[in-house]
Amino acid sequence: MIQTILVNGNIITMDEDRPRAAALAISYGRVVALGESAEMRRLAGASATVVNLDGKTVLPGLIDAHLHWEAQARALRSVNVFEAPSKAQALERVQERVAQTADGEWITGQGWAQDLWSDRAFPGKADLDAVAPNNPVYLSAKSGHAGWANTAALAAAGVTEATPDPEGGQIARDASGAATGILLETAMELVEDCLPPVTGDQLADMMQDAQALAHRAGLTMLHDFDDPSCLAALQILRERGQLGLRVVKQVNQAWLDAALASGLRRNFGDDWLRIGALKLFADGALGPKTALMFAPYEGEPDNYGMPVVDKEEMVEYVSRASACGLPSSVHAIGDKAVHDALDVFARVRAEEAARGEPASRRRHRIEHVQIIHPLDAGRLAELDVIASMQPIHATSDMATADRYWGERNAYAYNPRLQLDKGARIAFGSDAPVEPFDPLLGIHAAVTRQRDGQPAGGWYPDAKISLREALLGFTRGPAYAAEMEDRLGLLREGFLADLIVLDRDIYQVEPDEIPQLAVQGTMVDGVWRFRDFD
Repeated sequence: MIQTILVNGNIITMDEDRPRAAALAISYGRVVALGESAEMRRLAGASATVVNLDGKTVLPGLIDAHLHWEAQARALRSVNVFEAPSKAQALERVQERVAQTADGEWITGQGWAQDLWSDRAFPGKADLDAVAPNNPVYLSAKSGHAGWANTAALAAAGVTEATPDPEGGQIARDASGAATGILLETAMELVEDCLPPVTGDQLADMMQDAQALAHRAGLTMLHDFDDPSCLAALQILRERGQLGLRVVKQVNQAWLDAALASGLRRNFGDDWLRIGALKLFADGALGPKTALMFAPYEGEPDNYGMPVVDKEEMVEYVSRASACGLPSSVHAIGDKAVHDALDVFARVRAEEAARGEPASRRRHRIEHVQIIHPLDAGRLAELDVIASMQPIHATSDMATADRYWGERNAYAYNPRLQLDKGARIAFGSDAPVEPFDPLLGIHAAVTRQRDGQPAGGWYPDAKISLREALLGFTRGPAYAAEMEDRLGLLREGFLADLIVLDRDIYQVEPDEIPQLAVQGTMVDGVWRFRDFD
């Protein structure tokens, strides 16, 4: 029985066999026919709903291949210091929240970036103490790899001069050895572990709010990299009948033993909520200068960044996971970190081959691939490792990258290089590090510009085509999720996940892509958001 028919549309299918259609028919969450409007109308029974698109453009649902869903949901209710243009403005926003908060209650926020400030210096606990003397305050950086705490927050966490740096992290200290309030990498957990707990139901409520925004942005699926608490809240949403996004849930390093002991393997679950890959961190990030590099940061001859999990430990984790049915995704931003991750995958690929397992059975990934050594440029393709990249990072980070990496940036944030080498690509946002708006990511990929700058694009040779960018947000993530046989394009038998745009994305100027309006988002044949008659 046909339930819904869309007619008079400009349907871009992302299917080479039938690139465009005017209409499609949907039954029980699947596309069952595509063709001309009159042809599809003839399929309609008495109970079918016929939707006149009136020339609007339809695309397959867009997929975010890398974000932090719990962190994004929480960020919507915390202090918004995202890209605050100065430390003073960030502190002003904290002070506003203090006025609404009882003494002793925690205040959290996300998104500050000291490289946007005039002195580019890390802030300190005294800055926060001045506006929040009676509340513990903790603000995570835009990169997600640094935290800023006040004295009360450090005290709650028991951080003193005698507290040692945790493995894979650093407590920033002044000349006397006292903590400055800046925590890098795993040291962030010292304070984060003290934050007031949020119940699963509360987190599910937050996710419901975030999901509504995701639908308005044109997202129908996401790949999440947060902790098991995120999985628990997603299950609560599903139990309530409110889960309207498909989710691939990665397993972070700390929970690998529990996952393997329980017998979890990749793809456990269904088309709504399924297990993906083990997640490891090889290094930090560019903003706090903890991304692991072969050569030092410009102007800092002793700073090569920071490993989080060393190569031999990564081999042990990735090998164990693969033997038990889980692929791995390794966060690697610096060129040395990417190199180490590739070495790890080379060793594990050899183990898989010895077991007779094809590469397609373990869809390993490197997350970010923000800069790669020239000699490693073709190794992702050679090892059949997915390049999980975030195009918007290029236009957000370009000034910082120029400052710290210099001429090495010809090999930075470069999906063009990976596509030319034959690597598989999956695009995402890394939200809440960046907004989870795939149109912004598509724009960044095809223009390499932010607000029209720089002229011609930053390292313009790294631009990719619009079709390649769309594939990065559709078929690429579907392949990474092992769902390419039913997701990522519009074809008979595929899941009815799609979005409606007000204009043809192929007919607008590239700088107009962010202004396109998502007027409808359908997941599983159901409108999750609709803003047209």
